[in-house]
Amino acid sequence: MTANDGILQCRQLGMIYTEGPHDVHVLENIDLNVGVGERLAIVGASGSGKSTLMHLLGGLELPSSGSVWIDGQQMSAVSDRRRGEIRNRYLGFVYQFHHLLPEFTAVENVAMPLLIGGRDTADSLRSAEAILAEIGLSERLQHRPIELSGGERQRVAIARALVTEPKCVLADEPTGNLDHKTANAVFDMMLQLNERTGTSLVMVTHDMQLAGKMDKQYHLEDRHLRLVS
Repeated sequence: MTANDGILQCRQLGMIYTEGPHDVHVLENIDLNVGVGERLAIVGASGSGKSTLMHLLGGLELPSSGSVWIDGQQMSAVSDRRRGEIRNRYLGFVYQFHHLLPEFTAVENVAMPLLIGGRDTADSLRSAEAILAEIGLSERLQHRPIELSGGERQRVAIARALVTEPKCVLADEPTGNLDHKTANAVFDMMLQLNERTGTSLVMVTHDMQLAGKMDKQYHLEDRHLRLVS
């Protein structure tokens, strides 16, 4: 497995959780390759294991079987610290709920991944200001999350995911908490940033209209991932 195979891959991925005396099989034999700049949608019923798959792809959990590779590095073969470094350098994460830090302003929230990565404070804030301006939030830099609308909060969360210029963004129902009009606007912004930066995008969504705008659609059902289109 090398970086030439794509930015993110998994092979024969499986996940089993133990609940008391029982083993619960969540995922089995999942194969996936995410090419550079590629946009993938993963759809499936609630409880089908979509969020678990995203956690495994992002190195937030380790699989029961199989392997995940990010930029040619096998996540289960490195230390916890190294996995954190790989996540910070190569991946961005967006969730249904924005998970912004309430005590920090929009620009401070967006700068946080850069600061965690060791970037100079002034430089981090400049980069955060630039990407917030790009998505139309230059007038909201000093606003805290409670002072922003739902769509604005989610745009800040997306800016935070993209400020490090990751190779791939993992988005778990990023528009699921928004009304239809706002969801479409936020999603279109994500696609525009994807086209400009060349960042790959893997998105879990229940919205088939949004999924249809992606390069490929996968369906997760009965623990297996199947290419739909």
